[in-house]
Amino acid sequence: MSELEGEIIAVKAIYGEDILKSADQHSLFILSIPSHPVTLRLRFPSGYPNVRPDVEGTESTGPDTPKGYGSHVLDMARRTLDRVWTAGEVCLYDLMQELESSLANASNDHGHPGFSDKRIQVPATQDVEQPSSPTTSSPTTFHFPTPRWTISGTTIVKKSIFVARACSVSSPAQAAAYISILLATDKKLAKATHNISAYRIRNQSSETPGHNRELVYQDCDDDGETAAGGRLLHLLQVTDVWGVLVVVSRWFGGVKLGPDRFRVISEVAREALVEGGWIEKKGYKPEKISGHKEQSPASQGLQRLLSLRGGRKHESLTR
Repeated sequence: MSELEGEIIAVKAIYGEDILKSADQHSLFILSIPSHPVTLRLRFPSGYPNVRPDVEGTESTGPDTPKGYGSHVLDMARRTLDRVWTAGEVCLYDLMQELESSLANASNDHGHPGFSDKRIQVPATQDVEQPSSPTTSSPTTFHFPTPRWTISGTTIVKKSIFVARACSVSSPAQAAAYISILLATDKKLAKATHNISAYRIRNQSSETPGHNRELVYQDCDDDGETAAGGRLLHLLQVTDVWGVLVVVSRWFGGVKLGPDRFRVISEVAREALVEGGWIEKKGYKPEKISGHKEQSPASQGLQRLLSLRGGRKHESLTR
């Protein structure tokens, strides 16, 4: 199996079969961008990953896409590919992650009508509350059930260690309490360089009889890892996950990872969500792997990507 074939299997396990479709049974593929109307033509030369792939153009732009948006996405995809491609290393997953982030940032920063991110819009009838950072709130006046954390495997990349946890939450106060309790009771986590967190919650409010409203809460915290909290919240948005808190801990290993750290943070977070059942893959029957937990397709895809990229996956140090 070629590195390209292995990477395609991994990416489809994470995003689904429709994310990448072969256009010529050889080197040309149609790449879908999750929750965006534009699809792109992506060609992988025979020498990939030693030879740079090429974003040839747009395949489709959708019926309601503003004029010029397809060209903008194409230009952004090409510039993103220039940033993430390194000779000898697979880059499809990085391209998708960075392109999604760039499109979201363009929407937030510039307000272009074509950049509207429908994944994070809330209907006008909803009340949206953005409380203060969950790690700064005091849980002392709240009493909640003991959290049941789902924990990812431990990923080590260039001596930096990453572990993700996820648990169910029903209010911002509960999320804040669970984070505080976690850091107060686990000395190893308390010593982590960063404990990045994000949550999404929606509840029904019946302030007026017969008039229910949906209350939506979402928040994130970088904990010193610039922009990482936003990436974590973005993952919850694109996977449409609600009622969950995710915490990714990183112990810095002395070597800066650059944008690659966002990929790893997303990978371990997604694994925790998969293992906890918040993200499901229909039609999947887990296989027993000696000495390891049953693994979902997404978990297997993440491990395959780490193998292709040179990362090392180990059993969780906290299990």
